[in-house]
Amino acid sequence: MNAPTSNVTFSLLQKQELLAQVIRGLQPHLPAHALLYQTEDTTPYECDGLTAYRQRPLLVALPETEAQVAAVLKVCHSLNVPVVARGAGTGLSGGAMPHALGVTLSLAKFNQIVKIDKRSRTAVVQCGVRNLAISEAASPYGLYYAPDPSSQIACTIGGNVAENSGGVHCLKYGLTLHNILKVRGFTMEGEPIEFGSDALDTPGYDLLSVVIGSEGMLAVTTEVTVKLIPKPRLARCIMASFDDVRKAGDAVAEVIAAGIIPAGLEMMDGPMTVAVEDFVHAGYDLNAAAILLCESDGTPEEVEEEIGRMSAVLQRCGATAIAVSKDEAQRLRFWSGRKNAFPASGRISPDYMCMDSTIPRKRLADILQAIQEMEKKYALRCLNVFHAGDGNLHPLILFDANDPDQLHRCELFGADILETSVAMGGTVTGEHGVGVEKLNSMCVQFSAAENAQMFGIKHAFDTRELLNPGKVIPTLHRCAEYGKMLVRAGKIKHPDLPRF
Repeated sequence: MNAPTSNVTFSLLQKQELLAQVIRGLQPHLPAHALLYQTEDTTPYECDGLTAYRQRPLLVALPETEAQVAAVLKVCHSLNVPVVARGAGTGLSGGAMPHALGVTLSLAKFNQIVKIDKRSRTAVVQCGVRNLAISEAASPYGLYYAPDPSSQIACTIGGNVAENSGGVHCLKYGLTLHNILKVRGFTMEGEPIEFGSDALDTPGYDLLSVVIGSEGMLAVTTEVTVKLIPKPRLARCIMASFDDVRKAGDAVAEVIAAGIIPAGLEMMDGPMTVAVEDFVHAGYDLNAAAILLCESDGTPEEVEEEIGRMSAVLQRCGATAIAVSKDEAQRLRFWSGRKNAFPASGRISPDYMCMDSTIPRKRLADILQAIQEMEKKYALRCLNVFHAGDGNLHPLILFDANDPDQLHRCELFGADILETSVAMGGTVTGEHGVGVEKLNSMCVQFSAAENAQMFGIKHAFDTRELLNPGKVIPTLHRCAEYGKMLVRAGKIKHPDLPRF
């Protein structure tokens, strides 16, 4: 019996028969402790960081070698069973949410740093290596890995590849895409595949750019070659306070317009500042409507000159207070608040949904003011933190998942933020991915023809749609139904969802 990949109703007996068939297929390739299928064993895998949506998998496989990964994929392909690859489970869009009739392929045991080459400034690491662990291992050589998402203490490099993660220093040093040379893994058929190379360029199509950010839909990553860069000799951070969010937003645009590319340029609104200050005591100005964190790194001479230029721009833009870190401890303290924005929000609310969209930098104040109106409309609080330098928003909507009405209002609030971002010239995601969270919003941004092209790429790698099915790319049926809903809500006049 083959498992359907569509939402066909499966009886309990059929599900049990399928489970038995999958277990028989995998037992010759994996030890007993690497196959989890009892309810108490699979429940910890039912969601990722987007905890509002949960689904227990049919089975969890925990391979320890690449040969075992290939075997799991070959067995699942032969049985037509979906596979969802999972790293640390820190994703925030439901990208690792299991398939009820599929196998969750946990890659947590692939946690070895294979090689660090100080001459070529590269590191070869397995997919389950934590982001921060790469920099810790490279530190004795005076090197580090630049992308630094807030979850870097826990998130894995394989997950970073899947989502094309960024971080507070992505403005100057780029996203995951800009810091990877090669990705190795397997197709759904269990065949080995490589994207990129150890050289600066690769013959043929640039498929590395396709697989990075593909959210586990094209291949299963097992090993990554990352670029390392020298640690800067000095880094200093400016904390600038503003009494108006528009002034802060304008200051972001003015810094970039002045030809300055800070190492980091982050923005937090007043409510978020209060939440993180109570948590980490970073020394934030609690009277500010918004604060900016602007970092410069390089030689002492470069840093001094750039800090002076940025301070002058911030003053011209109406900063009410400017503080510059005096030493490394104070710099890290300034950043500790930004890095802990998510846990700080978790302390003051039973649940939160972290949105992720992008807008042009010049519209930062506009989107903040729009979100403030949405707070009234949906009767929910929202704390805001932005990768302001590249216009990547992370509004955190506070709600209680135990209250179905609050969850519903939170979903509407989040969709409103995404659709407003598109209307302002932005996109529905920056670095958290689409997963299951933003499927409806993809209908707003992309036409049916564009979605069909994305499915074409998916089918080139995974003809049967077994890798992470039902995510990222919305079907025509879903978009049609979402269009009808928007018509009923009075948001659009026609259900064909023309792009803004």
